[in-house]
This record gives sequence, C-alpha cells and structure tokens, in this order.
Amino acid sequence: MKKTEIKFGTDGFRGIIAKEFTFETVERITKAITLYLKSLNSTKNTLIIGYDPRFMAGDFAKFSAELFKNYGFNIILSSKVVPTPVVAYVAKYYPNSLGGVMFTASHNPKEYLGMKFIPNYGGPATKEITDKIVSFVDKPVEEDTVGSIEIKTLEEDYIKKLDNIIDFKVIEKNPPKIIYDGLYSSSVGYFDKILDKHNIPYEGYNMFYSSDFGGGLPEPKPKFMLNYKKGYITVANDGDADRYGVIDEEGNYISPNIIMAILLKYLVLKGNKGKMIKTVGVSRIVDIVADKLKIKTITTPVGFKWLSSAMRENETILAGEDSGGLSIGSHIPEKDGLLANLLILEAMASENKMLSELVNNIKKFAGCKFFTDRVDIKLENDETANKLIVKFNNLPLIAGLKIAEKQYIDGSKIFLDNSSSWILIRKSGTEPLLRFYIESDTIKRLSDIKEFIKCNAD
Repeated sequence: MKKTEIKFGTDGFRGIIAKEFTFETVERITKAITLYLKSLNSTKNTLIIGYDPRFMAGDFAKFSAELFKNYGFNIILSSKVVPTPVVAYVAKYYPNSLGGVMFTASHNPKEYLGMKFIPNYGGPATKEITDKIVSFVDKPVEEDTVGSIEIKTLEEDYIKKLDNIIDFKVIEKNPPKIIYDGLYSSSVGYFDKILDKHNIPYEGYNMFYSSDFGGGLPEPKPKFMLNYKKGYITVANDGDADRYGVIDEEGNYISPNIIMAILLKYLVLKGNKGKMIKTVGVSRIVDIVADKLKIKTITTPVGFKWLSSAMRENETILAGEDSGGLSIGSHIPEKDGLLANLLILEAMASENKMLSELVNNIKKFAGCKFFTDRVDIKLENDETANKLIVKFNNLPLIAGLKIAEKQYIDGSKIFLDNSSSWILIRKSGTEPLLRFYIESDTIKRLSDIKEFIKCNAD
C-alpha cells in the first residue's frame, strides 16, 4: 500500500482518521520530529504532548509519547483534553523544554485529526522548521532507553499567566451578561474554570466533550453558535480553543476584523506599546484604526506562523487574522481563543458598554463602512487551482470594477478601482479549497463581487 504523503500546511499535518491519519503516519511524523530535534544538538530533552476531544486523539497522543520516550525524550503528557494555547504556553516555559506536540484538527470536520509541532518559543513552527521535519520523514531513528513519561495537568501556570494579563477585577466589578457556548471543544474545563475562579457569572451550553462535536463543526461561527439570546454576549472557541467567535447582545455575529479593531484601540488607550501585526486577508478597518492611533502595522501571509515570527521580531500590541486567531505581545506568540474572549469581556467591562456599542463606536472612529465575505471553491487538483488564479489575475474587470493594484504577499490580492473593494485569492493551507476573500464598502457591491466570482470560478 502506498504511504501517505506527509505535508505540513499552515498549521501542521492533517488527514482523515484511518485513511491518511493512522498510527503508521503518526509514527513516521514522530520519528521525523525526533530527528529534527536531535539535529539541534540541544541539551534540553523534554517534550509536552496534548490532544483535543477528537476520536482517538488521546490514543494517538499516548502512542506518540511512547515512541518519543523510546527515542530518549522526557515526555510531559497531558492527563486530559487540553487547548493548543495551553500546550504552547507550557512548551515555552517548562524547564528543559524542546517544544510540544499537539494532536488536533482545529475546526475541521470530525473525520479529521492532525498533528503539529510547537517549538519552544511557544508558537507555530515556521516553514523552515516544518520543511526540515518533512526532510527527515522515513529516515531511520536509533532507540534510546533513558526517556520517561509523566502524566499531568498543564493549565496551572497558564491560568496564572492570564491572571497577570487580564484585568479580572474590572470584569468582576462590572461583568457583562455572558453565555459561554462550549461547542464540545477543548476550551470546556478551562474557560469556564477561569470564569468560576473569578466569580464571573455565565450561562454554559454544550459543556462536555464530544468526538463528533454534537453533529456540527467545532467552529465558532453563527451556524454552530445557536445558544445566544438577547441581552447576552455569547463567546465560543474552536476544537482546540486557539480561535474565538463572539455574538453581541442583539444576536449579531461580530467578525474578527471588527474585534481586532476594537481591541487594538482599547489596548493602545490602555497604554500598550508596539505594532499591529495582521495577515493579508484582514479588513482595511484595522489599518485605518491603527493609522488614526499612530500605530505602525506589519502585514504577513495567511497563517499564524507568519504572525508568530513577526511577533518575535517586533514589540507587539496585537497580532491577528480574520479567521479568529489572536494574541498580544505580553503573551505567547500563538493564537489563543481563551485570551481573546477574556479581552473582549475586559474591554466591555472597562468601558461600561455593550458589545454593539463598541462596534458602533469603532466604525464611527474609522469613518468608513466595511463588509466582508468569502467564497470557497473546492479543488480537483493544484492545476485547476492555478488556472483559476491566472484567470482572475488577467481579468480586466471584476464585477464592473477595474483593477487598480495587485499585491502578492500570499496568493493574489487584487484592489479594485473604487478604493474600498478588494479580493484575495489563495489556496487553503488546511483543506482542498481555493479561497476568495472579499471586502467592499456596500452590501450591494460585495454581493456583486461574490456573484461574479461564483460565475467565473469554473
């Protein structure tokens, strides 16, 4: 039988369980990570291993831990389901740590599982690192008898860190009405524990682990966040809790673009210094708010690994992507959905405003309207995707608008001639899709561009 090809996308290797994601695949990746780590010639030898609630994720994690132990590493294996940001935090600060390995497929359907390596800087592995890991796939590894496995809970130091970052006193004094939708994700037992610790009241839903995520997707989007109600802010996280979603007290889903703009302004006025780091698909509202606050921005390709690199090289106020990944400079260089939820609650409590008021205020501050959407086209193969990209790059008009400028940070970003509309075309790093990100200043124009893409993407 032909072996599965090992590829690392924007956030590790992912595949369908029992098809691409098997014990054989995990063994091959574990060996490759082993060879990469040994090539560093480091005196450190500890690895942190965690897993989300997916089917057999814990079994795959234990299997990988045993292999790593046999190759001479001391393993700290999570005793239970754990969020990715917790593993990343421990991977950065645990004594003698070489990094961590997380078994998760994030927001992908239940059939998928993934495996990602987290270096000991506490963020996603760079392309340089994952390329080196892939280069070691299927090369022989010598066993070593000095390794060990310790099973323990991981969240204690992480929660202490959040206590130093988040102003819980202001939330405790002026708590919004909160619904926490667990979405059966790894945030259950962590986000609720943090709220309970600080006596912050909330209503909880879907507060248990489910390998099929209740029949939906572990994605904090309106389609799956169904327990909101008037007067309450509703927060949720994806399967491994590194992304967030929020619905305001009027039942409106608030896009991560708007949340980033709100939090950037809040953090700057709170006294935070540094730069705003964002991916190429982020809305112009973030650039405009940053400009008005006299904050410099850095734009990276899509994927938090690029934001993480920029965070490690620059003093950072906020780093974020339009898909719901977010972190701040005083935290780890990894997206953290628990942190994002808490920052939103803090901003609301500190300013004594409902989320809808913060949204209206940031739009007034920016002085422009922004509407965003996305069209995903399923790929037959790379050749089909490349032909579509070339086709759109060579069009003289898109939805009746001329091409004003093109940018090639990640895929093709095409700016249209009304100065407020653009599309970004890029291949997904986690799924067989060609993505078209769209932004415009009116719903009508956004709809026209979306329909134009659908009609011409064949």
